[in-house]
Amino acid sequence: MNFVLTDTLREIIINSTYIASALLFLFGLKGLTHPRTAVRGNFLAGLGMLAAIVITLLDRSVISYQMLISGVVIGTVIGAILSVRVAMTEMPQLVALLNGFGGAASVFVGVAALMEASASGNPELLNAQMTVSTVLSALIGAVTFWGSLIAYFKLQGIVVPSEAVVSTKLKIANAALFAVSLLAAWMIVVAPPAFGWFTLLIVATSVMGVTLVLPIGGADMPVVISLLNSYSGLAACATGFVLNNSILVVAGSLVGASGLILTRIMCVAMNRSLANVIFGGFGAVAETADGPSEDEVYAGKITSAGPEEIAMLFEGARRVVIVPGYGMAVSQAQHAVRDLANLLEARGAEVLYAIHPVAGRMPGHMNVLLAEADIPYEKLKEMDEINPMFSETDVALVIGANDVTNPMAREDPTSPIAGMPILDVDKAHAVVVIKRSLSPGFAGIPNPLFAMKNTMMFFSDGKEAISQLAAAVKEL
Repeated sequence: MNFVLTDTLREIIINSTYIASALLFLFGLKGLTHPRTAVRGNFLAGLGMLAAIVITLLDRSVISYQMLISGVVIGTVIGAILSVRVAMTEMPQLVALLNGFGGAASVFVGVAALMEASASGNPELLNAQMTVSTVLSALIGAVTFWGSLIAYFKLQGIVVPSEAVVSTKLKIANAALFAVSLLAAWMIVVAPPAFGWFTLLIVATSVMGVTLVLPIGGADMPVVISLLNSYSGLAACATGFVLNNSILVVAGSLVGASGLILTRIMCVAMNRSLANVIFGGFGAVAETADGPSEDEVYAGKITSAGPEEIAMLFEGARRVVIVPGYGMAVSQAQHAVRDLANLLEARGAEVLYAIHPVAGRMPGHMNVLLAEADIPYEKLKEMDEINPMFSETDVALVIGANDVTNPMAREDPTSPIAGMPILDVDKAHAVVVIKRSLSPGFAGIPNPLFAMKNTMMFFSDGKEAISQLAAAVKEL
């Protein structure tokens, strides 16, 4: 007896698989909310994507498997090389690039779909859903790609905005580009395919992606990366409507929504609005902001110490709070930090880790680094939980964190970081700050914490300093 797969049954199988994939995505996201379930969550989400890919390939009758396999092989090789060569400190740059590639893919799919519909000669294919979703896919995708490239260059230190970048002229140019993009989008929708207008749309949005991200300061890069990640999801969602693929719509919506939620959380953590992040040029403005100079803050007030002196602070300490920052990431000191923490715990001290939402260069940067060193997640405390504990902390050990520990955020209403929630390390009985120098953070302002009476500065590379501290503690 021959089994014939009817169109109805085929449609039921495809849609059922897509529903199962969507549920796996949701369970995967739920699992990723906690380290204990993160591996399982990642596996479930990956399984859902695999099922979606397989059923989509079986659903499409015209596929060049040679081209598909070639793309998989090339992508696998590039991914394998990146996984080996990209250091953890460069992970934010990689995330920015991946966001950009997702946006670029949406642009290419939109262009291809519009060309295919136009070449078919069937005007019904160029309906409102097709044209609107194609326009959105290209618009969001182009902004995401070029904005992500600029974010990559800024994080890599290749592009650094000057004060002149943040200007009224640039804001006017962005407004003009946005107006041109809307006009081009309208012309495409009312008179498709309008390839001339489509080209103008891509050019205008590409330039806008550059000009929107260029003036944003380095201190805001974690927020920008999160926002660009959301953009890439929204572009994928629009592409799903272009291709009439429901699972792509669902996956893109999940990425877009979760990215926006994370962006909102980070903006709240910085006490700033999203509009202020995008249009304020925080890092660039801070460099020219009025305020006390470094000489006024630091002159004659800095207490420098060596590992032996600092180790004496740890003797008898009942609670030590470690505050990781980008300096820890740069020096790859997380494993040395774990070893020092083990020594202190063996001496009876409670060791906790204070995590600021925007520490590092991307969301969760410090969490990832500490997890890499097998530090128990339960010891990582978020800002709201750890701040009340600093007044009962014997030693706060700050490793390369600057702006997120700057008391000027609380005390100086004219400061560029005024109102930004910080880690209250200055309230600890003793503070040890490990830095290479007194150079400011991305906000471009001095940090009075370094000159406080209860603060000792240990000028050194993060990993080397922690190793020296561990050796000194062993000799106590």
